[in-house]
Amino acid sequence: MKNDSRRFWVLNALVWGVYAALGTYSMVASAGWSSGAVLITTTFGLMLFLASGAVRAIALRGDWLDRDARGLALRMLASSVIGAVFVQAVIAAVLLSALALGWVTVPGGQANYSPGAFFAYLTGTAVPLVLWSAGWAGARALRRARDSELARLKAEAGRQRMELELLRARLNPHFVFNALNNLRALISEDPVRARDLVTRLSGTLRQALEHNPRSLVSLSEEMAVVEDYLGIEGVHYEQRLRVRRHIDGDALQALVPPMSLQLLVENAIKHGIGSTPGGGELTISARQDGGVLHIEVGNPGRLRDASRRGVGLAYLRTQLEQMDPPGALDLREEGARVLARMEVAQ
Repeated sequence: MKNDSRRFWVLNALVWGVYAALGTYSMVASAGWSSGAVLITTTFGLMLFLASGAVRAIALRGDWLDRDARGLALRMLASSVIGAVFVQAVIAAVLLSALALGWVTVPGGQANYSPGAFFAYLTGTAVPLVLWSAGWAGARALRRARDSELARLKAEAGRQRMELELLRARLNPHFVFNALNNLRALISEDPVRARDLVTRLSGTLRQALEHNPRSLVSLSEEMAVVEDYLGIEGVHYEQRLRVRRHIDGDALQALVPPMSLQLLVENAIKHGIGSTPGGGELTISARQDGGVLHIEVGNPGRLRDASRRGVGLAYLRTQLEQMDPPGALDLREEGARVLARMEVAQ
């Protein structure tokens, strides 16, 4: 902000300094050199510098740029005209005082301030000030539009980056590697289970890749994905993973973000079952009450920062908050268990 203000004042001084120099050259070329002409153009440039700065300050303080085009144009025009009157009043006071004291001279010996001449002076001041105001307001509007577009692009890039991170979370490399290693072991030991594992892994990967993150799926579809995932993890954890389900029948047609329940189950296994000696019981429950679907996933263990702040959970919270009406996700610790509770309005 300070750099912007400094750049403005430097550029403003340069613009009006050049304008005053051109005015001096024009007056000397047409009427000959005089100390009064130099005083007039110098005072003129200085006052335009101050007046334009005042217009800018008032416009920023009054948030004029947030108004519609008509409101902004009227305010800038009015402030420029008032500024022109002020500039000419100061020039008249300075010039007449200097002439009375004999400090300067002008062609003809006296200043011409007849009504017609004063109107010409006023017009000659208002026009450049109006042009300056229009240029400044236009430049600010373009900059605001550019900054807004950059902010939108950054937000879009951030959203896409989060979606890529979520996709990577859905295709957890450790999960895939463990599944492939288990598959390799089962191929010779138990071909039937190996074929079942391939089917479940294929279904899990297909669901992770196919769904649009903005779409919704039924809870019954989501449970099918979860069952495939649990079947794969059951091969890896064996007796360490014990699952208890309580899903109300009327909740199966409720809509949820795709892979949302699977994400909660994966989080529970990774930070609960996987880090607890001897494993434990994973609970999944769902019920619909008053037009709101309540889902709860529980696991043994403690609530750690990693289990609370993962990329997948952050993206799921964002998805839920953007729903209409918004949903909610809460993780809490109760006794020796961690409970993840998700609410989705239907």
